[in-house]
Amino acid sequence: MRRTDRSGAADAFYDVLERRRDVRAEFTGEPVDDDVLRRILSAAHAAPSVGMSQPWDFVLVRDDDTKTRFQRHVRERRDRFASTLDPERATTFSRIKIEGILESTLSVVVTYDANRGAPAVLGRHTIADTGLYSVCLAIQNLWLAATAEGLGVGWVSFFEEPYLRELLAIPQRVRPIAWLCLGPVARLQEMPDLERHGWRSRLPLESVVHHERYSCPTDE
Repeated sequence: MRRTDRSGAADAFYDVLERRRDVRAEFTGEPVDDDVLRRILSAAHAAPSVGMSQPWDFVLVRDDDTKTRFQRHVRERRDRFASTLDPERATTFSRIKIEGILESTLSVVVTYDANRGAPAVLGRHTIADTGLYSVCLAIQNLWLAATAEGLGVGWVSFFEEPYLRELLAIPQRVRPIAWLCLGPVARLQEMPDLERHGWRSRLPLESVVHHERYSCPTDE
């Protein structure tokens, strides 16, 4: 659809989508207004969920000691991953900052409780992971709302679930899904970091759209 065919509201929405970035190095550490944070969390909590189970919780982390301990854990896992790469890939990876835990204002840890709404979670009977998908929708809502508010978000994925569960006293039945760094940023990069540093490039849309059935290149 051409931009001239869109309404002002649609333009604003697509602008947020295009500006959204996984932020690492750009956090300023400035405060986040309480009302703004509540709006962002409300947007996350308004996400659709299977059987309206709302299986997410949000743990707000501001304590410097907790953040430092988690950052140390993440750095160790990053180094372990780097050791598995060939020299050329390792050089590329060494230029990529993977987290902004200490630089961001606060962190939001998003969890998944499969027992929420159980045992009869409408819609989860045949696909157990729909509950996990619901949490991912909440994360996306949070991310887009933060972007609309002029804030940045960075998803930290270099961690082991048991470590984070123990660090934040998360019950055994609950899965920690995402550690999200959140806060004001100096700017948002025009290009995603992994693309900017040459790790991966975005695939063209045409390569991932299929008609009527899934078609592999060998089928053509």
